[in-house]
Amino acid sequence: MTNSSLPNGPSSKNTNAFFLQAGIAFGVALLTMVCAIIYVPVDPWIRAFLALGTLFLVTSSFTLAKCVRDAQESSSVVSRLDQARVDRILAEHDPFRNVA
Repeated sequence: MTNSSLPNGPSSKNTNAFFLQAGIAFGVALLTMVCAIIYVPVDPWIRAFLALGTLFLVTSSFTLAKCVRDAQESSSVVSRLDQARVDRILAEHDPFRNVA
């Protein structure tokens, strides 16, 4: 069952091509940065500083992506639970029932 079949929910399922493109783009960007650090004509301590900055940026990017994903998943679960509650209330509602 894909997310596109859920009512009132946007499709958040990524295709394999999108995942591959994102992975390739990340790899190219990281490789370019590493090559730039290796070949930049500066002292070794500046090169080390740039390398540590790149490493920190990469790990921070993964952490941010995980936080965004977790927030999106938790909001979609809450949204689905709220929708299920509304559906149950509507299913149990009988407008022709006598109110005593």
